[in-house]
Amino acid sequence: MLSPGQTKSRLIRSIFLVAVLILIIYHALPSSTSKLDSQKRLESADTNEILMKKPTGKVKATFVTLARNEDLWELLGSIQSIEDRFNHKFHYDWVFLNDVKFTDEFIEETTKSVSGDTKYGVIPYDHWSVPLNINIDKAQASWKEMEEKGVLYGGSLSYRHMCRYESGFFFRHPLMDEYDYYWRVEPSVKFYCDLDYDVFSFMKENDLEYGFTIALNEYIETIPTLWDTTKDFISKNPQFLAKDNSLDFISNDDGETYNTCHFWSNFEIGKLDFLRSKAYTKYFDHLDKAGGFFYERWGDAPVHSIAASLFLDKSKLHFFEDVGYYHGPFTQCPLKQSVRKKGRCSCNPRDDITFQPYSCLNRYYKLRGMKKPEEFLKYFGEE
Repeated sequence: MLSPGQTKSRLIRSIFLVAVLILIIYHALPSSTSKLDSQKRLESADTNEILMKKPTGKVKATFVTLARNEDLWELLGSIQSIEDRFNHKFHYDWVFLNDVKFTDEFIEETTKSVSGDTKYGVIPYDHWSVPLNINIDKAQASWKEMEEKGVLYGGSLSYRHMCRYESGFFFRHPLMDEYDYYWRVEPSVKFYCDLDYDVFSFMKENDLEYGFTIALNEYIETIPTLWDTTKDFISKNPQFLAKDNSLDFISNDDGETYNTCHFWSNFEIGKLDFLRSKAYTKYFDHLDKAGGFFYERWGDAPVHSIAASLFLDKSKLHFFEDVGYYHGPFTQCPLKQSVRKKGRCSCNPRDDITFQPYSCLNRYYKLRGMKKPEEFLKYFGEE
């Protein structure tokens, strides 16, 4: 039988051992704060895993680029820019189109740079050749004359193929069939602001069909008969005119003449149903039959812009002021401080083209009843 002293000694040792065990357990397990941090890390890991998955299918959308193999390195800069600023969060696909087969190097380099799936297509011959109805002698005489006058790309056949293809065919390529929206990206462009929201979902949820960042005047020397050809189409197909259209954006005299304002199509975010519509496809076919892509130098930008202005309601158009975009030599840079802060924009707002005298967005803002940002005076002084 233990004496009272021995019992007390064992009790002390037991208490000591329990205390040691408590200390060991205390240090082995995280504190409440550490638990919270661990939970946050776990949630973050789960979130990252979710983000690495492709979009759920809510919006079927893709980037699309018409490129030559020799454009690879300039294009990789564009891809990195849009991936860093947007697509690393959303992992949308990218469709690349070329009039010849892409090289293995092009495919390897772009595949590793895009966080979504990449797809590569060759343009059908009929979509990248001079149509049989074109008088080639007449066309070549026009190219020579435009080149002598110093018209940009005035003597280039490949540029004309590109304009015609972007106007009427890229959205018909089989690789585009599964998508509802597209974002056009070209080589040597830059994106200056973070976009932390899904742009394609934004387009869908707000029932938008055509988005842009820059609007300028077209060289009238390249499109002398485009408007007359358009008016001829409208006179035969008045049912395609939208009730609340934007005719006043592209014409200063109620449609008598074209003021040459157009959205720069090197940046486009659009709904493919618009381009696939009966109104647009019939309009393109009418233009194509007229031959202006070859007899003159009709660009895809004025073609898209005229169609969007006439066949869509105003509410379907959207100016993406928060993107921050560069395509030489022009920059669209947000002026609003709140937008710049949220998007961590790295462009100089003083370089912004939006409200320069030669920008058609002055007219767009006025006609839409939109106000210039308060910061305009800070960066540009009195109007």
